[in-house]
Amino acid sequence: MEKDSKILVLGHKGMVGSSIIRCLEKNNFSSIIIDDFVPRTDLTNYSQTEKLFYKHKPDYVFLAAAKVGGILANKNNPATFIYNNLSIQSNVIEISRLYNVKKLLFLGSSCIYPKLCKQPIAEEELLSGYLEPTNEYYAIAKIAGIKMCEAYWKEYGCRFISCQPCNLFGPQDNYDKYNSHVLPALIRKFHEAKTNNDKEVVVWGTGSPLREFMYVDDLANACVFLMENYEEKELINVGSGLEISIKDLANLIKKIVEFDGIISFDTSKPDGTPRKIMNNSKIRDMGWEPTVSLTKGIELAYKDFLKEYGDKK
Repeated sequence: MEKDSKILVLGHKGMVGSSIIRCLEKNNFSSIIIDDFVPRTDLTNYSQTEKLFYKHKPDYVFLAAAKVGGILANKNNPATFIYNNLSIQSNVIEISRLYNVKKLLFLGSSCIYPKLCKQPIAEEELLSGYLEPTNEYYAIAKIAGIKMCEAYWKEYGCRFISCQPCNLFGPQDNYDKYNSHVLPALIRKFHEAKTNNDKEVVVWGTGSPLREFMYVDDLANACVFLMENYEEKELINVGSGLEISIKDLANLIKKIVEFDGIISFDTSKPDGTPRKIMNNSKIRDMGWEPTVSLTKGIELAYKDFLKEYGDKK
């Protein structure tokens, strides 16, 4: 990318999109495009999406827009997750081809991989087994996006790439009580328990599953790095390379929030995939490394939570 290239960031209001914008600005890219229509473009609508591209004619596209949520949201709204994500991806990818976008980066998710695949998870594990049932509809949509990028590369020669991040957290995360992912959900739970002087925080599941987490600014740096350096149609993993159990994560957040009560586990609730850590050797061999530790990242995320939500219930 040239410093004056027209770069469209879709999903700029979200955690990942806003972080990509910060990274681009930090690296002195001068022509960053966001959706400036009022009301905002409905990316599930083809004509509205085409209108956005017609107005701006971007050179590069970061596709960070998606319908996302935690286990409960995926369980209760499977049709919403698969329809919205398939629609967004299909519209943006096809219109990017029609408008001769030089390169597109599609953001996937680690949930695309089978529930019981080999660990750490290499890119080759895609489609090697059954998905985790609690988020399979979202995962299927993301797999379709990956394969669509591959197909457009093969048939049309489009430089459309896809990267799969591990679990993310950071500024502008979703802290909703019912629809957020595990780490922001725990930040909110412990903060509210502290504020209410509760004696206990209940965590879903057994606490035994192992997860990999990465601060979102590290992902943004990786996305810009890949847009400038990665030239393969196959997907590529991006992660911290470190894993932690949900139990240990809960205790770490408890310490950072300074909650004095106890933690209990509701084993009637689902655990999800027992272990999920990605093999990141491909991007690391290219020279990229994450820089923010889990503890530092959670401290920064909690400061962001306090700034945005404070004592809101």
